[in-house]
Amino acid sequence: MARIAGDEEETTVSDGGKPMRLWGGRFESGPADALARLSVSVHFDWRLVPYDLMASRAHARVLNRAGLLTDEELERMIGALDDLETACKTGEFRPTVADEDVHTALERGLLERLGSLGGKLRAGRSRNDQIATDLRLYLRDHVRTIISRLVELETALMAQAATHADTAAPGMTHLQHAQPVSFGHQLLAHVHAFARDIDRLIDWDKRAAISPLGSGALAGSSLPLDPVVVAEELGFSAAAPNSMDAVADRDFAAEFLFDAAMIGVHLSRLGEEIVLWASQEFRWIEMDDAYSTGSSIMPQKKNPDVAELARGKSGRLIGNLMSMLTVLKGLPLTYNRDLQEDKEPVFDTVDTLLLVLPAVAGLVSTMRVNTARMSATASDGFALATDLAELLVRKGVAFRDAHEAVGHLVVYCQVNDVDLGEVSDEDLAKVSPHLTPDVRDVLNVPGALAARKAHGGTAPDRVRDQIAALREAVDAQAAWASGS
Repeated sequence: MARIAGDEEETTVSDGGKPMRLWGGRFESGPADALARLSVSVHFDWRLVPYDLMASRAHARVLNRAGLLTDEELERMIGALDDLETACKTGEFRPTVADEDVHTALERGLLERLGSLGGKLRAGRSRNDQIATDLRLYLRDHVRTIISRLVELETALMAQAATHADTAAPGMTHLQHAQPVSFGHQLLAHVHAFARDIDRLIDWDKRAAISPLGSGALAGSSLPLDPVVVAEELGFSAAAPNSMDAVADRDFAAEFLFDAAMIGVHLSRLGEEIVLWASQEFRWIEMDDAYSTGSSIMPQKKNPDVAELARGKSGRLIGNLMSMLTVLKGLPLTYNRDLQEDKEPVFDTVDTLLLVLPAVAGLVSTMRVNTARMSATASDGFALATDLAELLVRKGVAFRDAHEAVGHLVVYCQVNDVDLGEVSDEDLAKVSPHLTPDVRDVLNVPGALAARKAHGGTAPDRVRDQIAALREAVDAQAAWASGS
């Protein structure tokens, strides 16, 4: 057995056989070895087999309706395609070193089963519209799996948020203590980001659900075929209205990679926070042993590798988007061989997401929260200063004056090494006449949380409202992904 090595994976192929090409009729000799090696893509596009065969069945039926395949020929063609798919699944049929791409290999398999009848399937289509169709089918299928994995992560975050709706934590801006928040509220902030990612993917599917099959190489076909019927059979919402755009368009791939890059950014942000929360300085959480690793030299270490890898893998996702946009920039209509480079970034992105998302969901669902440590530090750094300023506003003081008075109080506390609630009545009055003894009424964390009860606020009751609304939204996302 020979092996063809790709950038990210290897596909085992069989040796031997006459070179199988779909384009050699006008050539007196075969391609140079260097060209053949450069052109080969079967080692990475082999994963498109089920989608190529699905499209081939639909195309065979259209040829039959057009009178270009008899009913008996159609039956034999469908049977051979079904048999070929089974052989591909079992490994009985594999690409050879002579196969240029997935289409070439599958046509060889069809010819082996049907002889000259297998060659009839090529009528009215080109590799140009085939690959554009296959990649759309592949992505539309895998996006649903990606959404299912995102739903699992959302669910894990919401479960932790429900447990910790009343748990106070230091809310931060610039990574500095700012105001106390519900830890559940902070976890739900990540859920909202992932929910937007899913909404983008669902919206993406509307634009991806256009069938290029029937566009041929670029100009359509003179044969009496019906691309609309093919589109319906393959689950697309419409057939492409312009054959040139259909074979050249990779917007759907670039848009998917952008959506995936945003998922990567959101995973990276969650990963960064988990790394901080698990640090000795924070000690907000402890990771389960199943989602941690140790050190080869330091016995005491418990490393947040899942969170770090999620953070690191975002670079691949962003890089794949940049790769795709760079390939597409400046390509003239219609198909250009540059577009061979569209698949590896897409495949790598799909693989990366399906690898990372379950690991992060497992990490989140099993992490243990140190509620005592978190709550004890929620008011550190004079984090209740804003509550004090807002109390003065409720008493009729202009916010500008209230902000300045509380700012002076913070300076006093820093100089005298005391907290806001430890300043005497006399010293409060010296700092500002607005600071009367009753200001201490707001200087407690539970009260600060409960006070932020407006829509979208961090009050525990609002957190529970968020969870209820998100559960409904996440259920709808899961239903869309499953097709129910």
